[in-house]
Amino acid sequence: MNKKWMSVTLAMTLGLSLTTSSISFAKKKDDWKGNLVIAGGALGSSNKEVYNEFISLAGGKKEAKIGIIPAASSSLKSSQSFKKDLITYGLHEHQIEIVPLANQDFSGTSEDESKWRKNANRKRIANKIENYSAIWFVGGDQLRITDTLVKPNGHRTKALDAIWKMYKEGGVLGGTSAGAAIMSDVMITGGDSLGALNKEFVMKNNLKSGEEYEPLHIEKGLGFFKYGIVDQHFDERARLGRLVMTALKEKTRNQFAYGVDEDTALIVNNKQQTVKIVGRSGVSVVDVSKTKVIDSDSAHFQDVYISHLVSGDTLNVSTKEFFISDHKDETNEYEYYEFKPLDATGVFTSYGRLKEYLSYSLIDNTTTNAVKSYLYDSKGEGFQLTFRKTENTKGYWGYKDGQKDDYSFTNVAFDVAPKKVSFKKNANAFTEYKKSSFIPPVIDRSEPVKGNLLIAGGALGSSNQDVYKKFIDLAKQKEDSRVGIIPAASSSLVSSKAFKEDLVRYGMSPENIEILPLAVTDDKKTPEDESKWADLNKNDQELAKNVERLDAVWFVGGDQTKITDSLLNKNGTNSKVLNAIWKSYRNGAVLGGTSAGAAIMSDVMIAGGGSHDTLASGFTNTYDGMLQQEGGPGYLERGLGFFEHGIIDQHFDKKARLGRLIAVADEKGEPKNLSYGIDEDTALVIYNEDKKAEVVGRGGVTLVDLSQQLRSPDFGQSQFKNIKLSWINQGDILDLRTKNIIINEKKESTKGYEYYEHIVPPHSGVLSGHSVLNKFISYNLVDNAGAESVKSYSFNNGRGFELNFRKIEETEGYWGYTDGQKDDYSFVNVILDITPVNVKINSKK
Repeated sequence: MNKKWMSVTLAMTLGLSLTTSSISFAKKKDDWKGNLVIAGGALGSSNKEVYNEFISLAGGKKEAKIGIIPAASSSLKSSQSFKKDLITYGLHEHQIEIVPLANQDFSGTSEDESKWRKNANRKRIANKIENYSAIWFVGGDQLRITDTLVKPNGHRTKALDAIWKMYKEGGVLGGTSAGAAIMSDVMITGGDSLGALNKEFVMKNNLKSGEEYEPLHIEKGLGFFKYGIVDQHFDERARLGRLVMTALKEKTRNQFAYGVDEDTALIVNNKQQTVKIVGRSGVSVVDVSKTKVIDSDSAHFQDVYISHLVSGDTLNVSTKEFFISDHKDETNEYEYYEFKPLDATGVFTSYGRLKEYLSYSLIDNTTTNAVKSYLYDSKGEGFQLTFRKTENTKGYWGYKDGQKDDYSFTNVAFDVAPKKVSFKKNANAFTEYKKSSFIPPVIDRSEPVKGNLLIAGGALGSSNQDVYKKFIDLAKQKEDSRVGIIPAASSSLVSSKAFKEDLVRYGMSPENIEILPLAVTDDKKTPEDESKWADLNKNDQELAKNVERLDAVWFVGGDQTKITDSLLNKNGTNSKVLNAIWKSYRNGAVLGGTSAGAAIMSDVMIAGGGSHDTLASGFTNTYDGMLQQEGGPGYLERGLGFFEHGIIDQHFDKKARLGRLIAVADEKGEPKNLSYGIDEDTALVIYNEDKKAEVVGRGGVTLVDLSQQLRSPDFGQSQFKNIKLSWINQGDILDLRTKNIIINEKKESTKGYEYYEHIVPPHSGVLSGHSVLNKFISYNLVDNAGAESVKSYSFNNGRGFELNFRKIEETEGYWGYTDGQKDDYSFVNVILDITPVNVKINSKK
């Protein structure tokens, strides 16, 4: 195999050790009193839970004395930002110092920081370190940390001795990204899941391999974490494959390996021998103690066990017992879902990240005991990944941050087998496609609208103050406004009551907020029969007059067809209450809604269907309730038409709804209009009088433009060419008249200044890095000088689609930091071509 640097293809047993040194920095006597805060990278400045935990362990706001080691970075910016964050959380500047330890000159300073390497052996620096209560390692390149703190002969410097002394006597060590990677004895310094499963190992770390994957590279870490191997950026960069292969190679049979997600921390208590999770995502725990190796010449094995813990969960590392947060209930025998999940094959897969895919499609789903995904290069050479329930598999569910699903699970079996996947284009692969017979309604828009819209994509967090404050600010009387909450979409009043509580928390008076008696479903937990509300009340004159006086109306999530059933008469005409909503809207009221409450906003309401199934099968005239929102052919009904500029879809990122939005827009959209896919915990705000739209919240909005798509007699129904995609997020503005996009001024154009330069394998499933659509395009295409196009595939039962995302002259990406050191992208004018294909999957010889 030709490489630009030395590499070795491993054709040995999976038990081969890859570490480069036998020296251990930890002493055999392990009565360590200190703690660890191991953050997985991209730690948001707003992540109170992680910052407060670190400060508390360091002695609290009054006693903490913290040293920040900048060695991993190429500048002092991240160290200065972390110091600023600590001050924001209550520390004084004199309690925090940036320790002059580095092995290279930093950009943006007059000093030559490469001379700081000598400080690692100076007693003055060592004495300073011993007096800290905590040390923090910033992110960057983990090899720079070890090169700074470890002598060329592999022994400790004085500074590293001092860090160990402080830690063993009760201090806390923390770090993010590279600062997490150095924590375990085995330090993963490079490689991705495909490279690791291909069993390639390089002696020198080098990202510019000229290949579509990066070989596995392991060095000696500093050994502060004694309970196994640590990996970071775990979910975003899909590193399960590389962590599993590292654990197998390093004979990690009696210990777990830990993959820490971004914006999340693993808190290690050495005295109690426990680890707990804090932060916004989770930690994957890998157990290879029972793994069966089928073929030692390739990554072919069974019975790796994966558990996933989230904030509030703990693990006793001595007994290997999991303790799940008591706000969650077991899902075993109480599974919520019954849909048949498709294999995770690319950006059209619902719940495309590992944790989400396993939680929704396997753990909390009665229909299957196993699900599959794939990982392969552009030649189709790769692996089939199977995730299985066993008798020891357990799932746990609860709500967090309002009404967001919160899952944990333990002991899912993971099997890997080599496979060859091949694709052959076939424009007529889907001849059974059925067009929609739905006829869009004609909405009377003769009167101008003074009010505005706030359309949230679902899973709106109670802590999402930007969205809540925007809704309140848009209401005519702001905090003193009268708000009506329509509970119709839900099967209970819980979400309506929760939204009322959230509004009160953000400053509104509870007396001014009422839950309107409009529903077609009975709440089993109340004595009243709410299923009668709609028939009794939607044409009630007094209720209509009350609604006319409202300053804001909110539609909760659930099933959007229940909202229209509650507000439309059986002959399709508007009820008196719906007319009253329209009147208040025209007079200046704000209308808002989340999930189902977003779906009803446009004329064409998407009520069901999955991306792959809608593109493959087309549309149906029957509706199977909420389950149809998880897949199947598309289903359309009349929306309420408050949004006149195109078609809305929601839960867009998590449920991967690009395909169904394209199919709906192609059949029922107006060529002059865009279509809008709104992510979870995000809102599209419409200023009707100004004819502008703004994105607010934690995700973004995908804009789909079919106005320039190309059609040909040779195209099958499911084939598209020249679809234009843009993705905008917090602070970006869209002019609804001209379709011009104004990007948040905090971001800079990446065009001509791309950060990355690498070849990209196809997005093939849950182990593809940056797996959500917008991240896949942002990192791998618009901010990547090494690719003019990137591909993904979606397939089922031998047929599927090739998705080719490509740059044109008008393509442009934008990047900046917004919340701490988190990458924040927008992009415009990426072109997508969709081609039907036949698919074959064979075992590799």
